[in-house]
Amino acid sequence: MPQNKYEGLLPLAEDLQRPAPSDGLPAVDPDRGAAPVVSILVISYNTRAMTLDCLASVVEETTVPHEVIVVDNDSPDGSAASIAEAFPHLHLIASKENYGFAKGNNVAAGHARGKYILLLNPDTVVLDHAIDRIVAFAERTPEAKIWGGRTLHGDRSLNPGSVFGQVTLWALFCRASGLAVLFPRSSLFNSEDLGGWDRSDEREVPIVQGSFLLITRDLWETLGGFDLTYVMYGEEQDLCLRARRDHGARPRMTPEAEIIHFHGASSRRASREIMTLKGKATIVRRFLPRWQQPLGLWLLRIWPWSRMVSGKTLSRVTGRPRFAEAAELWGEVWRARADWRNGYSGGGT
Repeated sequence: MPQNKYEGLLPLAEDLQRPAPSDGLPAVDPDRGAAPVVSILVISYNTRAMTLDCLASVVEETTVPHEVIVVDNDSPDGSAASIAEAFPHLHLIASKENYGFAKGNNVAAGHARGKYILLLNPDTVVLDHAIDRIVAFAERTPEAKIWGGRTLHGDRSLNPGSVFGQVTLWALFCRASGLAVLFPRSSLFNSEDLGGWDRSDEREVPIVQGSFLLITRDLWETLGGFDLTYVMYGEEQDLCLRARRDHGARPRMTPEAEIIHFHGASSRRASREIMTLKGKATIVRRFLPRWQQPLGLWLLRIWPWSRMVSGKTLSRVTGRPRFAEAAELWGEVWRARADWRNGYSGGGT
C-alpha cells in the first residue's frame, strides 16, 4: 500500500528501544503530538495477515482524530516486523512475552491519550466508518460510558456476539436444561444471548464484547482496566458489570457502527469452552447475590453434562455426525470440570 495512506496516524513511539518503567506499563510519550479523540487498541498474537487487514481497514475507514496502539504478544509469525513495515506511523509495542488479551490491553491503555479508548480485535475489519460512527454515538449518549456496535460474520450474516446479557439464575437454568438451545431466538429462554433481537436497533445492554468496545478513558482508568484475574473470557463482562454497579454506566449498542468479526464464526474447541466456563464461574461468584451463588455454580456445572448427554442421545437416534462431535466436545469439557467449576482463585465476592 502507498505510504501516504497512513499519514493520518500518530508517530510510532520508541518502545522497541526504550525500556519500560519498573511497574511494567510503558510511559506515555509526551512528544507524540496533539491528543486524539480516540485511542484504538489492538492486541495481536500470531495473526499476522488478519492484523494487517484489520489495521488497513482502520486507516481506510477512520477520519475522527485517533491513534492506533498495537501490542504484539511475542508472535512467532513475524507479526511485529510486518506491522512495523506496513504501518510505520503506528504506535507499536513489541512485547517479549505473551501478555494475553487483558494485560495486553492494560499495557496499551497505559499509552492512550484519547478521550475514548476503543478495544478492537485483530481478527476484525472495520466497515463504513464504524469507528467514526461509534464515537459520534458516544458523544450523543454520554451517560452510557461504554458503547458497542454490530458485528457480522465473514459472509456478512449477523454475528450476535457483540453484546450479550448478564448471567442470572434463570439464564443458567435455561442453559443447563437446554431451553436456550431449543429456543435460541426466544428472549425468555435465551436471555443471556439476548435472543430474538437482530441487533438492528439502538439499545441499552448489560455487556459489550471486548472485540469492539468503546469506553471513556476516565472510566477505564477509574476501573483500573481489565481485572487480570481472568486469563481469557470474562474480562469484558467483569468490566461492564463493575462499571454499572460502581459507577452508574449504562452500556449501549448502536447498529450504525458495523464491523466484521471472523473469530465469532470459527469452530468451537473444548479448551475455549473450558476457559469460558471458568470465567462464568468467576462472574457467578462475584456478581450474583451470595444466596444465589451455590445454585448458580451447580447449574453452571450441569450445563456441559446436559449437552454431552443430549449429544449422545441425538447421535444414536439420528446417526448425524454433528451430534457425536458435540457429545465428544462437551464430554471433554465435563471431564475437565475440576479445572473450571470454581472459577479463578480470588474470584469470590
